[in-house]
Amino acid sequence: MAEGTVTAAGAGPDVNTAGNPTEVAMAYLQDETEADIANLNLGELDITTDEFILDEVDIHIQANLEDDLVKEALKTGVDLRQYSKQVEAELQRIEQASIKDYIKESQNIALLHNQITACDSILERMEGMLSGFQSDLSSISSEIQTLQQQSVSMNVRLKNRQAVRSHLSQLVDELVVPGAMISTILDSPVTEQEFLEQLHELNTKINFAKELSFRETLACSDIQDIVDRLKLKAVSKIREFILQKIYSFRKPMTNYQIPQNTLLKYRFFYQFLLANERTVAKEIRDEYVDTMSKIYYSYFKSYSGRLLKVQYEEVADKDDLMGVEDTAKKGFFSKPSLKSRNTIFTLGQRGAVLSPAELEGPILVPHTAQRGDSRYPYETLFRSQHYALLDNGCREYLFLSDFFMVAGNSALDLFNSIMGKTLSMFLKSMSTYVSDCYDSIAVFLCIHIILRFRAITAKRNIPALDKYWEAVLELLWPRFELILEMNISSIRNTDPQKLGVLDTRPHYITRRYAEFSSAIVSINQTFPNERTNALLGQLQIEVENFVLKMAAEFPSRRDQLIFLINNYDMMLSVLMERAADDSKEVEGFQQLLLARTQEFIEEILSPPFGGMIAFVKEAEALMEKGQLDRLKNDEARITQLVGV
Repeated sequence: MAEGTVTAAGAGPDVNTAGNPTEVAMAYLQDETEADIANLNLGELDITTDEFILDEVDIHIQANLEDDLVKEALKTGVDLRQYSKQVEAELQRIEQASIKDYIKESQNIALLHNQITACDSILERMEGMLSGFQSDLSSISSEIQTLQQQSVSMNVRLKNRQAVRSHLSQLVDELVVPGAMISTILDSPVTEQEFLEQLHELNTKINFAKELSFRETLACSDIQDIVDRLKLKAVSKIREFILQKIYSFRKPMTNYQIPQNTLLKYRFFYQFLLANERTVAKEIRDEYVDTMSKIYYSYFKSYSGRLLKVQYEEVADKDDLMGVEDTAKKGFFSKPSLKSRNTIFTLGQRGAVLSPAELEGPILVPHTAQRGDSRYPYETLFRSQHYALLDNGCREYLFLSDFFMVAGNSALDLFNSIMGKTLSMFLKSMSTYVSDCYDSIAVFLCIHIILRFRAITAKRNIPALDKYWEAVLELLWPRFELILEMNISSIRNTDPQKLGVLDTRPHYITRRYAEFSSAIVSINQTFPNERTNALLGQLQIEVENFVLKMAAEFPSRRDQLIFLINNYDMMLSVLMERAADDSKEVEGFQQLLLARTQEFIEEILSPPFGGMIAFVKEAEALMEKGQLDRLKNDEARITQLVGV
């Protein structure tokens, strides 16, 4: 049956030549079935192979017996031939059923074949389209890259053009001279705000034109002529305005601070001149220096002269010293001395000139003081004169620094060119006064006035008067030290026998010293000076020696001690009242007073209790040495002393 099927399949019609789809499908299924049967592999059960070797029959049989199918067949007792026929029949049945299924689905298979063929053609066309799309996308990507490069290039050009536009617009704005500027500079008064604003703009254009001329810009020549004309017109108007303000200082009774404040309001005028017309700026500066120098010199010379008219008529001379006797006789041609020399050495209310309220108070008005018949000590006049100098000097220095735009040494040089003549006049007049001054308290107060004024200018950060302060101190310090040394010498050379009647009350010379020393110590506390302290120490030594020499003139020790105690107590009281309690002078006189007081007590108690006092001193000495046993030997002496 199998062989016949194979033969039929081999002799069957060609599928490709059949016209009917059903016949084509039947032939195709028959060929496939026959091929499957021909290719059916029975494995180890196939005994038709030519390669079967009898020698290996036993081995194959044994191996086949192990097969599950064979085991199942042997177990049921099936005849293998019969079983083989059944299998063959089953295969044929399956073959026929399969052929029927193929025949049944032949139309669907043919339709599926046609559809597959159509799909192949569609897919082929789609493949062509996709290939075209891919080619188009490649060209589009190239175009996008080209567009991107063009966009970057256009962006760079745009930025460059914008940058050029900003520079060109600024250049054009700076080069253009508006009509409003021309009319304002030519016609408007310099005091109007619009003129000041247009002057700022003109200064900017002048500077810009200078910068372009350095670069050799051709456009600069287009505006150079009109800018130069406007500059000349502005310089002319500004020069006339500032010179008028400076000339107004020269009018009598003019408060020059008012035009100064006006000039400060228009300080840019001088800045414009300095930048664009230095010769005119120098002319204005020289005119201002000359005018203000004369004004300050005239004002302070007149003011100083009128101040001297309200000074005390009675002043100290070379004979008004601490050690000079009040009743000392003078020659016929000697001028009358002070009514009371004690006022020379007493501070009193004179120290108030150093208080903050009076130190920076209003200056004296001489004609008002003359009408009221008021008189003042020299240090008050000195304070008023130098406070006026300090106030005007500070204001002038600030004006110069602000208006003329100078600083440092340039500002100091300009200030000195204005105030130098006035300061020299001050120093000359002061040198004349100091050379004939013997009022040490007045000189010392002037020194401390200068020290405080110097601190004020330092606090205001005004260095203009620093050298002047130093020059004044160089005049005053040596004179003060000289007067103090003269007083020390006068006490050292005093002859007690020429001072009149002896008296145990405090001596007038020691009172002078006490008043003078307390005055100097109280003034010297704020700005201590070692040289002054040293001279006061010498003066104290001479006064102590003088008191001892005066005490030696008394015949009895008791009167001597009374004189010493009275003088020490008086000097200590004055010093403690007006000077610090911990000063060297107070401490020294406290020790002297304590020692003389102790000695006076012993002097009073010595007649009735002299032996007992001597015994107590001896006993105290033995107790300190730890020799109390020796006191037992003095029982008889003790009994005698107690009995007495």
